[in-house]
This record gives sequence, structure tokens and C-alpha cells, in this order.
Amino acid sequence: MKILDIQKLQANEVYDELGTNDKGLLGSEAASRLERYGKNELQKKKAVPVWRKFLKQLTNFFALLLWVAAIMAFVGEALSPGEGMLNLGIALAAVVLINGTFTFYQEYKAEKAIEALQRMLAYNAVVIREGKEREISAGEIVPGDVIKLAEGNRVPADARLIEAYELKVNNSILTGESRPSKRNAEASEEDLIESENIVFSGTTVVAGTGVGVVYGTGSATEFGRIADMTSEIVESLTPLQKEISKFIKVISAIAIILGLAFFSIGIFIGNSFWVSFIFAIGIIVANVPEGLLPTVTLTLSLGSQRMARRNALIKSLNSVETLGSTTVICTDKTGTLTQNQMTVRAIYANGREYSVSGGGYEPKGDVLEEDNPVDVQGTESLNSLMRCGSLCNDASLSKEEDLWNIIGDPTEGAIKVLAAKSIDIEGLDKEHSRIFQVPFDSERKRMSVVVRSADGIVCYVKGAPESIISRSTRIIEDGGIRALDDGKIKELEARAQEFSDRALRVIALSYKTLDSEKPKYDKEELESDLIFIGLVGMIDPPRMEVREAIDKCKSAGIRIIIITGDNPQTAQAIAKATGVVEGEGCLAVTGKELNTMGDEELKSLLAQKEIIFARTTPEHKMRIVTTLKDMDEVVAVTGDGVNDAPALKAADIGIAMGISGTDVAKEAADMILVDDNFASIVNAIEEGRAVFANIRKFISYILTSNIPEIVPYIVYVLAGVPLPLTVIQILTVDLGTDLAPAIAIGAEPPEPGVMQQKPRSRTERLLKKSTLLRSYGFVGPIEAAAGLLAFFWLLQQGGWTGGDLPATDLLYQKATTICLTAIIVCQIANVFVVRSPRLSIFQQGFLSNKKILIGIAIELVLIMLFVYVPPIQAILGTQALGLKDWLFLAPFAVFLFVAEEFRKYVIRRRMARSAVGA
Repeated sequence: MKILDIQKLQANEVYDELGTNDKGLLGSEAASRLERYGKNELQKKKAVPVWRKFLKQLTNFFALLLWVAAIMAFVGEALSPGEGMLNLGIALAAVVLINGTFTFYQEYKAEKAIEALQRMLAYNAVVIREGKEREISAGEIVPGDVIKLAEGNRVPADARLIEAYELKVNNSILTGESRPSKRNAEASEEDLIESENIVFSGTTVVAGTGVGVVYGTGSATEFGRIADMTSEIVESLTPLQKEISKFIKVISAIAIILGLAFFSIGIFIGNSFWVSFIFAIGIIVANVPEGLLPTVTLTLSLGSQRMARRNALIKSLNSVETLGSTTVICTDKTGTLTQNQMTVRAIYANGREYSVSGGGYEPKGDVLEEDNPVDVQGTESLNSLMRCGSLCNDASLSKEEDLWNIIGDPTEGAIKVLAAKSIDIEGLDKEHSRIFQVPFDSERKRMSVVVRSADGIVCYVKGAPESIISRSTRIIEDGGIRALDDGKIKELEARAQEFSDRALRVIALSYKTLDSEKPKYDKEELESDLIFIGLVGMIDPPRMEVREAIDKCKSAGIRIIIITGDNPQTAQAIAKATGVVEGEGCLAVTGKELNTMGDEELKSLLAQKEIIFARTTPEHKMRIVTTLKDMDEVVAVTGDGVNDAPALKAADIGIAMGISGTDVAKEAADMILVDDNFASIVNAIEEGRAVFANIRKFISYILTSNIPEIVPYIVYVLAGVPLPLTVIQILTVDLGTDLAPAIAIGAEPPEPGVMQQKPRSRTERLLKKSTLLRSYGFVGPIEAAAGLLAFFWLLQQGGWTGGDLPATDLLYQKATTICLTAIIVCQIANVFVVRSPRLSIFQQGFLSNKKILIGIAIELVLIMLFVYVPPIQAILGTQALGLKDWLFLAPFAVFLFVAEEFRKYVIRRRMARSAVGA
């Protein structure tokens, strides 16, 4: 029941428009509206069934290719039994099922963002129905309900206030602004989101009380609107997913073309259909890296585990690499770059400015730590400032393990903490009793309290500098009180402006002594002829570690853009303090200005090196993120509030804060910073870059064995010799011996200087020309030569003089075994030299990645099982090898190792010469 411009209506008009009154709805009417408008809950998006998600893993392009081959093998077995088609079909089907199951298990992620939004709605609320207060479930609230709000309550629905008594709400989860917002019941001409007579579902009451009339529930609330935005976002493929997809299609296309070509050649030279079919399947299986998908998935999983140890929790495996290719980080200010805690940073009193750190404060430039505070008792101006700050204050404190907990307004809490670190506020409260107060309001911009003590009656007043300075006639300085002349007034105003320019929120403090106690004071008289004490400046400070983290991001070629709901001045100050902005001419664009811009103008702004967005809404953040993506940027978005959720989900990678983050932000994000430390992003980026480099390395490793798997089939067809390697044996390499070392390569630590490089371009392919040349043109042919030479050497040793041999012939089986073993032995050498495209293994160290040794150990165990265990020999068609056979293979591995080390040495020499020439 949305009412147009409800914020502009008077209280009686609100009741009329919503069909209710100050006694609330009748029970029957509430039930009717509940049926009409539904429960005060967010609509759940229909989940994709688990079976459908699993089926998707079995029907991708790569899987379909193997399914077709398996079905053809089964058909071949039915039409021509005894040709080995059954085992081949079973093996191919098993490949698809294993890959699909493993990938599904690793990537399975339930979509919980809407459920998290649901949980954030208040569970219970106090309503007035039929003139009586009732506590009901928040889900039963309907439009027209009259609700009561008090400090600590969570607002259960969007409502228009009818009464407000010193009411303040925390809207940070919606707006991102940490400062509590004052609420009132007066009609407003502002936009709905800016109106002070509106409270929103999911926000919290931090002070005061109020009564409101509900006008929006469930999905009709501002909260619900954000939920709809989040659920409607279609997740796009990550850069890695796109690259893997392209890689699989290219390799599969090559495999199919070669398979068809050699099938035709087989038929042409007179081979039977099924012999040619086996040959074609062998070519296809040899070309397609069956172990790629599980290896990629495991590598991403290992990367996510390493990130978790560095306080970055990855929810989506593909996000591991995406973070490494990030070019822009759009970050919120409050709670992300800052501590989300108002803190006093500067004091002006006694004619001097004091910097504040912990519990100490000294003249600017000489800051004391908390364990060595200033003795305020000897400084009357500071002592008066602390007394005023503590007594003219409605916040309360508690302390647990050296941490202050503030109950009430954070601004007042910051001043209270400052006083508590300097004087005995508990003793002060016991010595003084409050007898009268004039609450703060936005028109007067000040608050006054009258307190009684043994020393007499004193009125303390604090508020906006202009409201206090204009009512002060004297000032306390150097332990004495003197007249406040025009020169001093200008000095105070200039100092207040200077604080403000530094993005400090400035509060002025003053007092006056009263002659006698009265039951009631005239506030105009009470707040005049004041004695000015001083100024305090406070800010939500930057996190200490952020500056270094941002510097590292910049050195890695990553731009930082602040997008906040706070004001431009504060955003700019934080940007400068954290190093996001270094120049003086940084552009700060507000949400209103953004509304007037076209897409091209926005793109032009986003192309600038330094830019800040302030006073933004969730729609603004979404637009900025999507525009950056349209500009081919890889966008990471950080945030912790509900207002960040749509942008977090729309980004290439969303990063939520683990401690301060809302459930909504965490569920919408791909990564969670467990320690809320922006610096952890840098560590995660480094790991992400390493993951992509490692995937490229193990692809080179896997592709290398394709050549020695393909060449035997070409020789078989063209030379009319026995087939040196069977299809089943190829699968033992691709899905057996190659897997463990490939996974170990995926665990390689980041290479030196990885964070000094620019982000990877979206146009940079995973499968580079240099990778193909290394695998197919250099190392692969060495392995192919090793396999064929070993095959024919063993046949010759066994007395073979030419012609074909039956598959059951023991000599033939032993020859295929040594060919298979030659490939595996060479791959053991390859796993050492593939660890870096340029560094020598002697620079890296043989033991720097112990998982490589484990992978080789597994590889050796597998080949021993393949060669010496009779049941496995029967399946694979292998025979036992002797010591002489193993010694024959060793030189090939040594040659490969030396050749690749020499090739990398040449590359390093060329790079060194290029660097000198530059």
C-alpha cells in the first residue's frame, strides 16, 4: 500500500490515507489486510533443483563430446564384440561421471541472499490494535498498523512517523552512513529516502521513542526493493570460466577434426571400420585433456584454502582467479576503509590545538599514547571541557577487555570516551545530579543540561560551533575567564572551519554558572551569555592497515574508487588519509550529479585516475559497477551493508566484511574478509594471480603429454606398425599419473614480483602461443621420441622384424608398457621444469613446493601398479618391465630436463638484454 509522497502528509492525513487511526486497526481488518498484502516477508526466489545443477555438469560441451564417443563405443561392442569397445565405452563414461561429480561437489553453492534478507527483518514488534498495545510477530504486520518504537528496536516495516521523541535511527545498512539520523514527525518536502519522518524496515533505533503508521511491508519496503534488485541480477561467467570454456572448445574442435581426418585416412588405406573408429577415438581422447576440469577445480579449491589461511574466505571457487585479474576495486568507506566508530581526533582549548590518541592529548604534533595521558587537572580549560563533555551527554559506557561499548549516539559516545580516558566520570556523575535539560534539536543545533553539585549549579551546553560561539560572551583560557572579542570570535570560527575542512565533525562546548535552582528555566535565557570552553573534532577513522594495502594495490595496477553514502568532504578526507587520492584535484561526484549524467559522460569520468562517489544509493552503485564492466574492467566491490548487496552481486567479485558485514552482504558476496582487514584483499589478489599462472603452467604440463599420445596413432596409420599406445593407456596418463603432479603445480607459491605487474587483460588468453609452442613444439616432441624409441627398441629386443601384432601378444603388451612408462618418466622431469616459464628450478629450489614431491611419489606408485599388478595389467594390457628397460628410459628424462633448463636460460638472457636496452 504505497502512498505517493506520504512524507508530505500531515498526521491526520496519514491516518486517512492508510485507513486507520491512533487506536490502530481492528483485528478483523488486520486479518483481511494480511490476506490481501501477504506476510511481512521477502519473496523467495525459486531455487534450481539440485539434480538439475548436477545434470548441468554432465552436459557441458566437453562432457557431450565424451558421451558421444562412449555411446559409439557401446554400439560398436554390440555390432562387433571382442574389439575392446566395451572397456573403452565404460572408461569414457566413467571419465564424464567422475569429472561431473567432482566439479559439482566442489562448486555447489546454495543461493542464500534472499533468506539472509528475510532473517534481518525484525522478528517481533509492538503494535497498537483496537486501542491496545500488542507484541506480535513482525511477519504479521500489515499496512495501516500503528507501531511503537523504542531504543534498541529493529524497525519491522517502512512507516511514517506520527510521534517522535528524541528519536534517532541507524540507517547505515541502507545508506552506508554511520552517523545516526535524527527523526521527527513533521511533514517534509524532501525525497522519501531523505525525509526525517520516515523509518525503514531493518534499520535500528539507537535513541528515543516514536510511533509510526506502516505503509510498506515485505517486498514493498525499501529493504524489499534492494532484495528484488539483488535477486534479479544475472551472474555472468567469470574471466576464468570464459577462458576455460574457450580452451575446451578449441581443443575439442581440434580433436574432432583430427579424429575425423584420421578415421578417413584409416578407411582409405584399407583398415576396417572398427579399427579406424578405435584409431579416431584414440586421436580424440589423446587430444582432449580429460583431467583438466578436476585439476582446475582442485587448484581453485587449494587456492581458496590458502586464501582462507590469509583471512579471505572464498565462497565461489572461480572467484579465486577472478580476484587476481581485478583492475578496479570499488570500495565502501564506512566499515571498510574506516573503523565504523566515531573517535575524537582533535581538541581546541586554551588557545591551542591538541591531537588525541588513545587517552592522551598534547599540543598538535606531539601525540601521547593511552598509557601516558595528560594531567588535565592542572589544565583548567581541558578539565572544564571534559566535565562538560561527560555531563552534557546522554550516552553511557561500559568497558570490556580494554574495549569501550557505547550505548546511545556514537557522537556523544566518542566525547564520553574521551572524558572517560582523562577523568573519573563515575565519580563526576556521583558528585553531580541533572536537574533540568533542553534536548538537542536540529533548529537550535545544541543541547543543554543543568546540574547541581556541592560547588553550585552549572549549565553545560554543547552543539554546533556556530550555535555556541554566537551565544558566548566569554572564554576560559590560561586558567582565567576573559571577554570574547571579535578577533577571538573570528579565530574560533576559523578553527572550527579548519576542523570541518579536515572532515572532522565539530562540536563546541560551553558553560555558565547559575545563581539559583529553578523548577523550570527559559531556554533562551539559559543558553545565552555562555563561557566558551573549546572545540572537539571527531571522525570515523581509517583502519591503520589500509594505507599500506592501497599502496600495494596501486603498485599492482589496480585502481581504487570510493563509493559511499556519506558526504563528499568526509569521503575526500578519508580518501586522502588512506592514499586512495594523492592529488589535490580529486573529483567527488554526488548521487544527484550522477542522475544527470548519460552513460558516455559517466564512462569518461570513470576513466579518470582518481574519482570518488558520495551520497550514493544502491542504484547508483549498481550503475557504476555495470558501467565499469561495460568498459571491460574486472570489477571487485567491497562492502558490509544491505545497501552494498546489489553491487556486490553484480560485480565480477563481491567482497564482504566478515565481522561488521551484514548477513545480506555476506551472502551476496563471492568472498568474505574474515578479519574485516582491507589488507587481506592484497593477499587474496596475490593468491589469485598465482592461481591463474599456475593453471597456465599445469595446462602446459597436461598438453605436453598430448603429443606422445597422438604421434603413436599417426605412426600406426602411416607406417603400418603395431599401435604403440592404446586408448585405455592414454586415459591412465590423462586421468591417472598426470593428475597429482598437475594439482601440485596448482599449489605453486606466487612468483617474485607478481604484485608489481599490471592486471591481466581480458583479451589475454589462457592458452598463449608460447604455451602451445612449448608443449606441442618443444617438450612434447621429446616425449614422443622417447615413447616411440622405447617401443621399437623393446620390440627389436624381443625379436620383432616387422608387421602387425595381436593385442594379446605378450611382446606387444610389454612394448606398449614401455611406451606408456616413457611418457610418465618424461613427465616427471617435465613437472620440475614447468614450475616457472623463466626461472630455473635451481633458483626456485627443488623442495620449495613439497606437494610436487608428493605428486611424483603418487605418479611412481601408479606406474608400478600399472606395470606390476596382474589384475590391472589385465585391464590395461601391460606387462612387467625389467631393470634394463628402466635404465633405457632414464636418459630421455635427463635430456628433457637439460633442454628445457637451457631454453629458459636463453629466455632470461634475452629479457636481461631487453632491460638493459630499455
